Order: sequence, then C-alpha cells, then structure tokens
Amino acid sequence: MLKKTLSIFLLQAELIERGYRNKKPINLAISEFRTSTFFTQYNLASKNKVILCMPRLLIAASGTGGHIYPALALADSLSNTWEIDWLGVPNRLEIDLVPKKYNLIKIKVGGLQGNILRKIFELFKLIFASFQISKLLRQKRIDVIFTTGGYISAPSILGAKITGIPVLLHESNAIPGKVTRLLGRFCDHVALGIPSTSDYLPRCKTSVTGTPVRSEFLLKQPLPSWAPSGQGVLIVVMGGSQGAKKMNEMVRNILPWLLHKGCRVVHLTGKNDCFYRNPGKVTTHPNLVVREFSDEISGLLQNADLAISRAGAGAICELMVTKTPSILIPFPQSTDHHQEFNAAYMAKFGGALIVNQHSPEKHILKKIISHLLSSNSLTNMKSNMKNNNFKNPENNILKIMNSFS
Repeated sequence: MLKKTLSIFLLQAELIERGYRNKKPINLAISEFRTSTFFTQYNLASKNKVILCMPRLLIAASGTGGHIYPALALADSLSNTWEIDWLGVPNRLEIDLVPKKYNLIKIKVGGLQGNILRKIFELFKLIFASFQISKLLRQKRIDVIFTTGGYISAPSILGAKITGIPVLLHESNAIPGKVTRLLGRFCDHVALGIPSTSDYLPRCKTSVTGTPVRSEFLLKQPLPSWAPSGQGVLIVVMGGSQGAKKMNEMVRNILPWLLHKGCRVVHLTGKNDCFYRNPGKVTTHPNLVVREFSDEISGLLQNADLAISRAGAGAICELMVTKTPSILIPFPQSTDHHQEFNAAYMAKFGGALIVNQHSPEKHILKKIISHLLSSNSLTNMKSNMKNNNFKNPENNILKIMNSFS
C-alpha cells in the first residue's frame, strides 16, 4: 500500500509541477489522499512547492506506567514520520511522563466503579467523553488511534467508531483487561504482548507483536554512577510506578542479611512508601541505595544479577529485553490476577521464580535468594531468558497501522 500511495503522490506532484511550468495550474482533490494512512493531505503553499503533511496519530494512554511507557516507546519511534497527539486524563501519571512535543490533551473520564449511582454517573461521563473525542478526531484530522488500555481507552474506541477512524489496541498483559475484553471486538486490530492472550479474545483480530520498550533498553547502558559498585551480586528491587508497600516490607526484613552476604542492593520503593522518609529508620551501608524512583532503570537492569519485582506488564517486558533473572512477587489484588499469569509466562522460560506475597516474618523470600546465591541458578536463568524475545515490536505495530486503509 505504501508503494502505491507513493506512486500516486509522485505522479500528482509531477502533474502539479508541469502545470506551473506551463502556467496552467491543475486542481487536484485533496480528498483523494484522505483515504491514505500515510499521506493525509497536501497543499500548494507557493509556486512549484508541494507540502506533504505527515499522517496523524492519536495515542490514548493513561494511568499507570504499564499503559504509558509502551505508548511512549512507540511514539518516540514514529515521531519523525507521524504527527502525534496524546490523549490522557487529568491528574494521572501521563502529566509527568508525556513530553510536551506530543501535545497532551486531557479529558475527564473514570472507571465504572463504586455503587450503582456512581456507575451511572461515570457511564454518562464516558458517553459524553466519547462524543468529545469524536469531535476531536474530526478537528485534528486523525488517521489512526493507538491505545493501550486504561480509563481513556473506552471513550477513545467508541469515539473512533462514531467517526470511522481505525483503532489499534495494544494489550500487554497475559490476561486482557476489561476494556480489551469488552471493546476489543470494535477495534480494527488488537496487538498482543504475550501470545496466550489471544485465547481470551476469540472475537478479536489479533497479532502477537511484543510490547514496545523505550529505546534506552535496546542500547548498552552503564551502571548509574550512584549505584553501589563492586564485586557483590547486584540486586535491584522495584515495585512499579505505583510502588509496592508489602513487597518493600518483605525486602526490608532481609536487608541486613543480604548486606552481610556481600550483596549490593538498589531498592526503588515507589512514592507511596513513607518508611525511608524517617531518618531514624534508614539503614546506611555503602552497598545499599534507596530511592523512590529512577529514570535509569535500563542501566540498572542491564547490570543487575537479580531483580525482585512485581509482575506488571511493563516490568515483565523490561526484564525480558534486558535478560535479567528475576524473583516475581505478583500483586495479589491485581485485576483478574493478571500479574500471576504474567509471572507464569516468565517462569515457563526458566528466567523467573514466583514468590507469593507473604508476611515479612516468614523466610520464604530469604530461602529462595539463598538458594540462588549458593548455586549456578542465576547464570542458568539468564541463559534461559535468551529464548524469550520479540524483535522490533514497534515495527510490528507500524505494519498493522500501515495496513489500515
């Protein structure tokens, strides 16, 4: 389709140029290009000059890092060839994460949760938001919508159906979210990060593309200068963008033992854990660094010997790309227990072990780590991770977008 569109464009551009050379302007219908994903319109800005506008993409991604980071990775890979707008929700994580170049548009919408009156109220908000988005799509002359789930996905999909704009929905988790299950059938395509997810979407057109990751994960990164250096095993503990208080407690309980064993530990607690904000409770040690968050996760994971993590889709994807052995502690209250299924997907490759969340007084996590440190298991786990990789998920997604006519 791209070759065909390019041929049409070059032919008509040549006709325009000939017309100006012969002082006979030629009128060509702009609407002929509106059917193309690649070239949405052109204008004659001046004599002998044809301005070709890039195709327009609306990314609808909101809420958690698991929804936003894959969309950011795709946006960054397309930013030179597509004009991109971003649709989000006020007071969510995208306010801090989405670069200004993507023109963040905020619409108030929430989930259908709470009592019956609350659900009815949110339903009306969703319907209103759908028509708002439909109007926005026409105003912006959007060619394709890419969405990754979350509150903003439902009205975006409905708004696209009202307007007749193609939608590509990406599902990163092993168990599809509520929006994917309910509205995936109304999307032109559903891209999957994990192959088994297709079993839950029999009425959807699906393809396994993998999940996009930020470009820094694909390049060799050094260990951040602030991380503890040395010869000991480097353990990175991370709970995701929302943090993980219970998991943090499990790790804090064995920190003295880990440091005594010579391990180096980077503990990313998340913003919701206030334990370390009390100076009297902070364990000071040259091999321990505690931070709420880091934007150098790629360097940490590439150089880590072991990660202890929740099993959200974003974390799973980053661990797969960096080939980092891991202990996964699924969040027990995750919707439809999707983190348990994500963890199971990782474990079947032999690159991860699953430890259920438990009270800090129990020594299950300690026993697992002790076994890993006293054997060749970490080396074997890293080797096993090489069998688990999707190449070029951004290109796979772009091919689907290009197939829309």
